[in-house]
Amino acid sequence: MDYLDSIRTFAAVAKAGSFAEAARKLRLSPSVVTRSIAQLEAHLGISVLSRTTRAVRVTERGRIYLERCEQILEDVHGAERLARGEDSELRGELTVAAPVMFGRLHVLPIVSALLAAHRGLAVRFVLSDRNAHLVDDGVDVAVRVGALADSAAIAVKLAAVRRVVVASAAYLSARGTPNTPADLATHDIIAFDSIELTNEWRFRDDQAARVTPRLIINSADAAIAAAEAGLGITRVLSYQVQASVHAGRLVALLPTYAPPELPVNALYSARRATAPGVAAFVAAAKAHFDADPPNGAHALEREHAKPPRRLAERP
Repeated sequence: MDYLDSIRTFAAVAKAGSFAEAARKLRLSPSVVTRSIAQLEAHLGISVLSRTTRAVRVTERGRIYLERCEQILEDVHGAERLARGEDSELRGELTVAAPVMFGRLHVLPIVSALLAAHRGLAVRFVLSDRNAHLVDDGVDVAVRVGALADSAAIAVKLAAVRRVVVASAAYLSARGTPNTPADLATHDIIAFDSIELTNEWRFRDDQAARVTPRLIINSADAAIAAAEAGLGITRVLSYQVQASVHAGRLVALLPTYAPPELPVNALYSARRATAPGVAAFVAAAKAHFDADPPNGAHALEREHAKPPRRLAERP
């Protein structure tokens, strides 16, 4: 048994969640992959993978072993790059995860720049409003908006955003403009349920408003479109509506009650800290957001001070 090949095969199966998919990526036959895992488990005296007719999962002991194996493989790859003088050129696949809208608007340009600068690099870009698990989902670095749960992962702050309340000028003309959070109780509310799990909207100095949504949507784009159509007041993140407010399709409300900013972090596991692809992405992200912050909150406050623009009537 070639031990290095065996742990490379194990890591591939764990990441793919499939013997057949791992065999395809490794360009080996499924029987060779199956035999390699069997030999590895016999050598260790434990089961590192749990097989069912529907899925292949890493066992609890296998997960501990996998973390060390992936670090060994990264160290070997790093030594090979160093020996070939390739440290300046990124190679291989980097998996990046980000929220759907933030990723499309602000992370995709970073990924595009990395791909343009490093011809040997491939990126798997995962967009989801569900927080990806770094190990289970095979994610090298995740961009997350909001406070982070306690974790052994390393977090690097990239920027900040803020929750903002908005509505269309037409809606405000018909229903009036709320001047305090308490005024929201009398308004039609569009709730974006991925932002908060409760109907309590919190503001500055721990002030809160209990709202009763008339429309609940699990998409920021759809919530913003509904607000632009005059269906009510919604609360999303500042970067998501900056263009709509600037164009006059929405009006920012209650700016003096704005809650504290939310951090935007790059998150990666400690064992991936020295991986060139991760370090390069984090450095590129910091440079990108330093030059072009995604906050938008201050710009929205300036827009709030202006009278709403009158949109041209459609024929």
